[in-house]
Amino acid sequence: MNTISLTQFIYLLLLGGLYLPVIFFAIQRRDEGHEAATWLVAFYALLALVLNVAEAVWPARDNALRIQEIQTYVAFTLGAITIIALKTFLKRETWWVWFGLWTIFILGLALILTNAFNLPETLWTNGKLVLFRSRLGPAWVILGWLIIAIGLILELANAARQARQQLFRNRLNYWWPALFLMFLNDVVLFSGINVIGQPLRLPVAIILAYVVGTHHVPDLKGILRRVIVYIAIVVTIVGFYVAGFLLIQTLFGTRSNFNPLLAGAFISLLLAVIFTPLASLISRTINKWMKGDQYDASLTIHQYSESISNILDMDRLASIAVGIILEGMQIERGFLFLVDGERQADGHKTYKLRSARSPEERQLVAVELDENGILASYFIREQRPLLQYDLDLLPAFKLTQPFERDWFNQLRAEVYIPIFAKKQWIGLLAFGAKLSGNRYTKDDLITLSSHASQTAVALENARLVDNLMRLNNELRQARRALEKNNQSLERLDEAKSDFISIASHELRTPLTVIKGYTEMLMEDTNLDKNIKHMMKGIHDGTMRLHEVMDSMFDIAQIDARSLKPHLQPIEFSHLIKEVCMEQAKSIREREQTLTIDLPALPHVKADPNLLKKLFHHIIRNAAKFTPNKGKISITGHHIPAIINLPNGGVEIIISDTGVGVDPNLREIIFTKFYQPGELGKHSTSKTRFKGGGAGLGLALSKGIVEAHGGRIWVESPGYDEINFPGSQFHVILPLTKLENGEQQRISEEIKFEVVGAKKEVVTSNK
Repeated sequence: MNTISLTQFIYLLLLGGLYLPVIFFAIQRRDEGHEAATWLVAFYALLALVLNVAEAVWPARDNALRIQEIQTYVAFTLGAITIIALKTFLKRETWWVWFGLWTIFILGLALILTNAFNLPETLWTNGKLVLFRSRLGPAWVILGWLIIAIGLILELANAARQARQQLFRNRLNYWWPALFLMFLNDVVLFSGINVIGQPLRLPVAIILAYVVGTHHVPDLKGILRRVIVYIAIVVTIVGFYVAGFLLIQTLFGTRSNFNPLLAGAFISLLLAVIFTPLASLISRTINKWMKGDQYDASLTIHQYSESISNILDMDRLASIAVGIILEGMQIERGFLFLVDGERQADGHKTYKLRSARSPEERQLVAVELDENGILASYFIREQRPLLQYDLDLLPAFKLTQPFERDWFNQLRAEVYIPIFAKKQWIGLLAFGAKLSGNRYTKDDLITLSSHASQTAVALENARLVDNLMRLNNELRQARRALEKNNQSLERLDEAKSDFISIASHELRTPLTVIKGYTEMLMEDTNLDKNIKHMMKGIHDGTMRLHEVMDSMFDIAQIDARSLKPHLQPIEFSHLIKEVCMEQAKSIREREQTLTIDLPALPHVKADPNLLKKLFHHIIRNAAKFTPNKGKISITGHHIPAIINLPNGGVEIIISDTGVGVDPNLREIIFTKFYQPGELGKHSTSKTRFKGGGAGLGLALSKGIVEAHGGRIWVESPGYDEINFPGSQFHVILPLTKLENGEQQRISEEIKFEVVGAKKEVVTSNK
């Protein structure tokens, strides 16, 4: 029995040991999203390692045929492992079909090897050729291997054709040399040539482990292009040198002074002169033939910067910016998206991506990305391009929201470049595949990132202009809406004024009739007391309604600007005292204190009836919103001549200790029909605390004061029904210019007080 040589033994062990780094590399890179394929490749390498070790320790060389038969069976199993690994690498769920096929052939092989069908040793012969039963097993697995080989070729070609990203197609291209080496190794094996250790399986395992465990692999097409360029340059230089040398030798070789060394030096010098342009010409020719990318990045960036620097229109910026990049880098499609950051009510931020396109172009549906989402977090954190290839395959993007993934998929883009300005995400560029079919290289991504940086300034300026134009449009729309609302309000106010005027005129006559008849009935001595009591209630209600109608009539005159005061000198002291005497009954009922402390004041030319109504409403309003046992005081003083009062004026101040007035409502309370609180809970009582009314008193007061050229306002710390901060109503009436020789008349100083149910009057005449 002949044992293998020591050299062969060492060779087989070393060859087997080289599989260990492949196994470790595959296991270490198992987290790249292809765990199942990684384990299958590791198993491929482990099985090849076991076979090498088994062949090294095989006890005899007489069984070489037996070893070759085992290698044949293992080749079939390794082929099955390869196609299942390819299926799992492609995320195809039909890998079990090939596993089932392998199982069927293994069961068939077991039946053949155990001769379960009791077949004879010689299955067939024609006298020259003999088919032995011992060769049926290898033939069976070779048939299965052939089916798997065809399946591998078809599966890989179909996957490369369907691959959307060029980066993934480039990764699939690495499978072709692995399959070629595997097929070459197995064909040699099946041909009966015994190659010790089957060394071609090692590069197959290395290539498969690398392509399965490495996400970004070098561009195989680019490598091939550079190799061809290098070979072409070498062949061209050698050919030029040989042809030149032969030409010189033919022309000058017969001369006695011909020196081959000088001829070679001359050819070398000539080659040195033309080498650079010649190499550049060869490189451009081969790149053009193999559809390589040929663009000047620096020139493209310069042209891009000049073209977009002064563009302020957003749609034009998007069209020109994207167009320049598409044309310069030969890209089939591109988009510019504006990113608007919006802070939500719950505090988290969302980024809305909307396309910047002209109105006639098809608009893309906007999408909102949550700041804590995978995609938004990546762009904000990394601030660098994202490949669709990475989005589809990297485990980091596996949990991306389905609606976000679908939105990006519908763009059919291959690379996304974020645009940042002042550390704020303001835009996104998206580009599809290259027209050449090449992948995006690192240089391409650097160029696109430079474009994005230059776009940031122009985009920020365009966004400012766009926001300003949008704001102007919104302001114009708001102004038109406001003008329309103002017109509606004016029409409504006119209609309301017309109603008030008509109602006040039409109701006066029937109210006068009711008032007259009730007074006649009340004076009838023969009328029953109970009926007289009812008549008194009807009379009081009629008077109350008559008072409201008078106020409505005055309001209508104010609205129509037809309220013309009948001016005559007025003595404030007696007029205010008279009004207070009318309010004395309600003051005593509420146990309030009313105090008048007026100094001697100049007479004011005014309408006495209108002034009575003015102070009547203000004093009654003060009493109504002052709680029981509260205080109301009336003071006044003379105002010397100032800019707004060239002849001076008189200011009357009505103060109370009531609920006060909200600072935000100091102007509103003087509008028509304004009533504080809930309208449904108002009382029609004139004396009840916070009792309601028609809401015309203060509006009428303001109209009367302004009709006299004066001013009325209220001062109060605020509204408070617990602490009662009170309020002060100020009324200023102007003094008229004295005629020639006319003397200013002065009213009497007066002090007057009403306390509860008891009246005390103190007067002082000066």
